[in-house]
Amino acid sequence: MGEHLDTAHGAVPLLLVGSVLGYVLVADLLDRVNVTAPMFFVAVGVGMGDTGLGLVSVDPAAHWLLLVAEITLALLLFSDAAHLDLRKVGGDARPVARLLLIGLPLTLVAGTLIAYAVFPSQGWVVAALLAALLAPTDAALGAAVVSDERVPTRVRRLLNVESGLNDGLATPVVTVLIAVAASEAGLLGGESWEADAAWSLSMAVVVAAIVGWTGGRVLRTCRAWGWTTVISDQVAVLALALLCYLTATTIEANGFVAAFVGGMVFSAAFGSSAVEKELHFTEQNGLLASYVVWLAFGAAMVGPAVEDATLGTLTVAVASLTLVRLLPVWVAMAGGGWRLPTVAFVGWFGPRGLATVIFALIALESLGPTDADHLLDVASVTVLLSVVAHGLSAAPLAGRYGRWAGRLTDEAPERRRMTLPTRRRLSLHTDPD
Repeated sequence: MGEHLDTAHGAVPLLLVGSVLGYVLVADLLDRVNVTAPMFFVAVGVGMGDTGLGLVSVDPAAHWLLLVAEITLALLLFSDAAHLDLRKVGGDARPVARLLLIGLPLTLVAGTLIAYAVFPSQGWVVAALLAALLAPTDAALGAAVVSDERVPTRVRRLLNVESGLNDGLATPVVTVLIAVAASEAGLLGGESWEADAAWSLSMAVVVAAIVGWTGGRVLRTCRAWGWTTVISDQVAVLALALLCYLTATTIEANGFVAAFVGGMVFSAAFGSSAVEKELHFTEQNGLLASYVVWLAFGAAMVGPAVEDATLGTLTVAVASLTLVRLLPVWVAMAGGGWRLPTVAFVGWFGPRGLATVIFALIALESLGPTDADHLLDVASVTVLLSVVAHGLSAAPLAGRYGRWAGRLTDEAPERRRMTLPTRRRLSLHTDPD
């Protein structure tokens, strides 16, 4: 038995390295047939896992998987937040804010209502937690949309910024709801969920402020004095992202909130206009780590979730990708002069991806299999549908929408209402919707 486990554990890194090498050798070829990186690695994981050839066995509750998943999300949250520069968003700051501050809460509410209607026996807390797990979007699942230059710049930027920030905004909601669910299940002992959540979130912000600001100022000073190199700057940013996460988790604070807020504070302290190059190494490591998570997702979570899927599971999954996404986006974008094809395009391309998988693994670790298996199954089916549907539709719909937008000769209504100087500034970096 021990020999079998050692072989299985050794096969996982071997599978990862071999898969990464195989993917990068044919990446452009796969792009041409609309196969994204998540599709590829999930398929490899399914094929090599227990439901496929059985070459590797991955337990979704394994500590190493949770650690890799959490570090992956921490790196991505830090880099996404550090990239935020409202000056670059320009006149589109308001649509982005409406998607995040109106669309995201409405998504949580709609998701909760549907989850409770389909699974009333699970209760309101589990319904709300399920909605929060399924709320973040992942632009990587439809990468062709944000890279296709036929799609107007402002629409691509809108989707990219929303995807980069909504997982960070959903994190404290997930944290609080997991604490509530754990309290109801009697897993917190004598401690109240209010105290647990308050400590976790408040101390995460404190850690982020100290590490992010101090790290940003020190790195900026050392670079100005000529003490660092381009490579060392990039490694320093990666270390700061990990320091935010690890410091917070050491004191039982929320590492994801610390990473997200730490990224914003670091960018402000270092200088948001100069941070792009320094984030490159962190992003590349986050990308490589995401391949591990996608492989593990395919090997450990897809098969059992599909086998246990019920009509209710499929109902919630499909609703999450359609109704629960489209209606909040429509409400958030109403009154902004956006045309219906643009609203539908933005609404459809809200894939559920890496953050949902990682949040589900955290719920499994915090609540145990008895209380979290239901969440894991619904989240897995939703993400699987999203990986396939958004991956296959990204390039064709981006091309079709781009051609439609390219035929427009009139300016977007919101730009006609702007002053002439504002329109001149926007015309340098935006397209009509």
